[in-house]
Amino acid sequence: MSRHIVITGLSVLAPGSTDTEGFWKMITAGRSAIRRTTAFDPTAFRSQAAGEIDLDPLACGFGHREIRRLDRAGLLAVTCARRAAAEAGIAAGTELDPTRLGVSVGNAVGSATSIENEYVVLSDEGREWLVDQSYQSPHLFDYFVPGSLARETAWAVGAEGPVSVVSAGCTSGIDALGHACQLIQEGRAEVMVAGATDAPVTPIAVACFDAIKATTRRNDDPEHATRPFDRTRDGFAIAEGAAMLVLEDSEHARRRGAEIYGTITGYAAQSNAYHMTGLARDGNEMTRAIGLALDEARADPTSVDYVNAHGSGTKQNDLHETEAFKKALGDHAYDIPVSSIKSMIGHSLGAIGAIEVATCALAIRDSVVPPTANLHEPDPECDLDYVPLEARERALDRVLTVGSGFGGFQSAMVLEKWRGGRG
Repeated sequence: MSRHIVITGLSVLAPGSTDTEGFWKMITAGRSAIRRTTAFDPTAFRSQAAGEIDLDPLACGFGHREIRRLDRAGLLAVTCARRAAAEAGIAAGTELDPTRLGVSVGNAVGSATSIENEYVVLSDEGREWLVDQSYQSPHLFDYFVPGSLARETAWAVGAEGPVSVVSAGCTSGIDALGHACQLIQEGRAEVMVAGATDAPVTPIAVACFDAIKATTRRNDDPEHATRPFDRTRDGFAIAEGAAMLVLEDSEHARRRGAEIYGTITGYAAQSNAYHMTGLARDGNEMTRAIGLALDEARADPTSVDYVNAHGSGTKQNDLHETEAFKKALGDHAYDIPVSSIKSMIGHSLGAIGAIEVATCALAIRDSVVPPTANLHEPDPECDLDYVPLEARERALDRVLTVGSGFGGFQSAMVLEKWRGGRG
């Protein structure tokens, strides 16, 4: 990347917390927030564990009309965007040119919660094949248009520059941030509010993952159900979440004296053209993405200090990733810590990649590697250092985060410690 793109603000909403520092304290303590699903009665479902956020929209500053209008994913996105913008000092009323401020939002399943709720009402709880449109919400159209999530985020921060949605399954969060970096690189924007949101804890979404057996069946012990890289792993817990980061050109950040978390120096995305949900054991497509991201960062594989893994806890993903790390990083793969925060907050689909990028920025800030919770019996075929159970203090100059999504999407991003002082 020819321009230095720095992170000047971030906000995370994830299961177990309602703010960024609460999230960070929880995952560095190795605590799991997975519980029995409460959003609906999960008794009829194969997987009954989920990662849910106990968010009070009124306490977050939303009015009753906004709460009625916005989907759950929209509420999460707007909350994070407002907080990240305020932390970065680009809230409404600042001298920032709004036409040079853009938004990039990643999302996998749109306004899933509201769409399902509307169907339940319009079909009289599924009893009517022909739905009665006289009962529909006036906001139904917005729920069907993923762009509404980016629009609401843009309105929340006063962005009048480029605004977009990136939907690439479970890599959407990383890809939305990568797209934002590219817009800054091209000079289309000076500042981007970028990240992702998803709220898929709904009966239809849970049923879909039940059908392909991707989610955990450990319903009697949800807190310990998700166990990436463990011999006894049996899938992930579906979750909701969001993260938004403020990205800007370092010179722009310097001129306004912004505090800086770190810098994004490399990004790449690849595809396997292989299978809708399957992954080849060889990990070649993730290997390529990692290699290209490191090349863009002009970084040698031996300079990576920590890898934030996709670590979904499915049998095939963990083997695929392990092989990719070995191929991309060589012998160095055995010498660096690797961990998965999905063991504690579940898998929030399109949102998780942005949450994991934010995690990397926090890890660099505090020189701490978060652990992989519930890793008691390491899979012999997953033979890297997956940081079981407890966080580690470690100076981090360069970190790698990766994502893997249904449809064959594979993405990687490199973050580095900022050594240029205050922006």
